[in-house]
Amino acid sequence: MKDIVLTMREEMQHELVCGILPFWMNKMVDEVNGGFYGRVTGKDELVCDAEKGAILNARILWTFSAAYRLLKKPEYLEMAARAKDYIVACFYDHEFGGVYWSLDCEGNPLDMKKQIYALGFAIYGLSEYYRATGDSKALDYAVRLFDSIEEHSFDSEKNGYCEALTREWGEIADMRLSEKDANERKTMNTHLHILEAYTNLYRIWQNNRLEKQLRNLVNLFVEKILNAHNGHLDLFFDDDWNSRYQIVSYGHDIEASWLIHEAALVLGDKAVLEKVEIVVRQIADAADDGLMFDGSMVYETFLDESRTDLERHWWVQAENVVGHLNLYQHFDDEKALQKALSCWNFIKQYLIDRLHGEWHWSILPDGTINTTDDKAGFWKCPYHNGRMCMEVMERFSV
Repeated sequence: MKDIVLTMREEMQHELVCGILPFWMNKMVDEVNGGFYGRVTGKDELVCDAEKGAILNARILWTFSAAYRLLKKPEYLEMAARAKDYIVACFYDHEFGGVYWSLDCEGNPLDMKKQIYALGFAIYGLSEYYRATGDSKALDYAVRLFDSIEEHSFDSEKNGYCEALTREWGEIADMRLSEKDANERKTMNTHLHILEAYTNLYRIWQNNRLEKQLRNLVNLFVEKILNAHNGHLDLFFDDDWNSRYQIVSYGHDIEASWLIHEAALVLGDKAVLEKVEIVVRQIADAADDGLMFDGSMVYETFLDESRTDLERHWWVQAENVVGHLNLYQHFDDEKALQKALSCWNFIKQYLIDRLHGEWHWSILPDGTINTTDDKAGFWKCPYHNGRMCMEVMERFSV
């Protein structure tokens, strides 16, 4: 088993250093307008005038910060610093706080709403930059964003965080993260990525209020978001935490299983960890409902329609690998290791673009490559696949 893990680690470090990161360094740096280009199509065509999304830039910041922290290559620090400076200069709203949802290609504010999901990812990236460099300015902006989320998004009466607000932190009619999401006030996805961001921030800033809210987020997943009947996570909720839709997202299940576990480990509370580890196994086992014969994981199931989306998205496969390796590392689950290995073999065979670099968006149900959706863009970032590689590198160091 140790040989399997070390081989995976070696292969993933090679994929990170030779495949994923060079794509972003060589193709995505915008030397004309600053920051990074907003889009490369699924056919590898650069779209110079595409809007620039906060999620893409924050995930670039996290990825290259983490890569520099682990590998200490100066070119990774240069990319991370570029992303940090651009977020602070252009995405951060210096009048009202928070970050804009998007900019135009020249760096001017385009969509100025405050999507809390985006603030979470900015915290995630800035806190990782601080971990890598000790830059106090990055920590300062991460704390500012934490304060904004707690002041404007946290529901002190019914608990949890609302999805979105206007630039001035007022109510907004359309709170959706994307067109395919339901327009509900509270969602699993945003809570998951606030949890992720607060966990990383707590590593470097042991603030009492942050600790309290991180504990609260862990409890929200256990008590509100987890569907106790089927082990999956419910996705959309009204203000009173009533689940509104019967949808299973297998990738979010397996991703949440290890992120919730990570939060408990970082908190360092034995009682919390014992409570969480039961849930970790429950969610991961439920996620396995989405596994295919070849080790890949399908996208989602609409329970009330008895319909499953069989597309194999890049990010779902990356989280599938990490989630199962987490079970192997912490629970000595050798079957989980085999599941991670099978999915990694699927990734190597079908998703990695060995000609142009990076990964394809997905493999379609008929087995063909999806070239309609982006290679890089608003949602296609180096974070899921880059993080998968670095999780394996860090968890199973030689």
